[in-house]
Amino acid sequence: MKPSPRSVRDAAANLVRKALNGRVADLRPLPAEAAELEPWGCLRRYRPPEGVIPTGPPVLFVSPLAAPARCYDLRRGCSLVEHVVARGRRGYLIDTGPPRFADRGAALAEWAGRTLPAAIRAVSRDAGGQPVQLVGWSLGGVFSLLAAADSTLPIASVAAVSVPAGPVSVPAPSAGLSRMLGERPNAVLANVFRIADVDKYLLRPYKIVTRIDNAEFLAQAEAVDHFLGMMPTAPGRAAHEVYATYLRENAPRGGRIEVGGRRARLADVRAPVLLIAGRADAVAPVPAVRSIARLLTGSGLVRFVTASGGHLGVLTGPAAREDAWTHLDRWLDEGVLRHGIRAHRREAATV
Repeated sequence: MKPSPRSVRDAAANLVRKALNGRVADLRPLPAEAAELEPWGCLRRYRPPEGVIPTGPPVLFVSPLAAPARCYDLRRGCSLVEHVVARGRRGYLIDTGPPRFADRGAALAEWAGRTLPAAIRAVSRDAGGQPVQLVGWSLGGVFSLLAAADSTLPIASVAAVSVPAGPVSVPAPSAGLSRMLGERPNAVLANVFRIADVDKYLLRPYKIVTRIDNAEFLAQAEAVDHFLGMMPTAPGRAAHEVYATYLRENAPRGGRIEVGGRRARLADVRAPVLLIAGRADAVAPVPAVRSIARLLTGSGLVRFVTASGGHLGVLTGPAAREDAWTHLDRWLDEGVLRHGIRAHRREAATV
């Protein structure tokens, strides 16, 4: 197909941008205020644009631990954090960062049982005592459901995106391989995303050449490469617990999740839950995510939806802005209404 004058002009502009800046994508992280979080982690706070008064319960993005928290802020223009905050919400992100060598033996229960609950309480205090709306991708969604099973935590709702629910198409590592993750994580963890979508990955160089005139496509490809290059060093024992206990043994099948000696029943989750499954997700297929909805029997509201994209694309691909993010926007808007009704009832009860 003969290129049009416009496509030639756009291709030239993209090549110039890459020559001058090294990339097409704007990979600057969204500015945030950071505070240390015990026992290990960092809580980032994002403020709405100047002049915008934040409304509704705060939103806490939960790190998947085995992948960079940057998934929520992939690139400017395709950043879920940027999108949520721009709509006038208080945004927070729990980020473990690249774990230090001393953290390699830290149990997953330490993070899921102490750090995440501490973050939820800290966000609630910072937002004037409001309950927190959790948003978790992949294993971050698992951790969010674990937290919501604890009725003592101030949780308003949970939105879980691409939650793995038992054995997946990517082989779970052995204990020996899990220990190796503490030393050479990038080649192993990054390949999970590539293996799950191998056809697209192999064809990608061809697609980049043939779409050199598409700035959006090039920016997304660069952002994904940057994300995969940031794969953190997962603590050896924590990684083994995640894969062996959760993915390999298919914990949700029995309606419970047990990690590090702590057991949480999905039936104990009382908060409203939104489950979003990617229609092209090989790591968390649609039927597997749907199966979790049937186990959340204690929640008064469980909503299951599908959206375009694979495991990462459903969260932060170009199509996510018009698909998965639309579902999430509606969910968070309804959370504002639900919170307002509960607050009104509490006030009426004290009169």
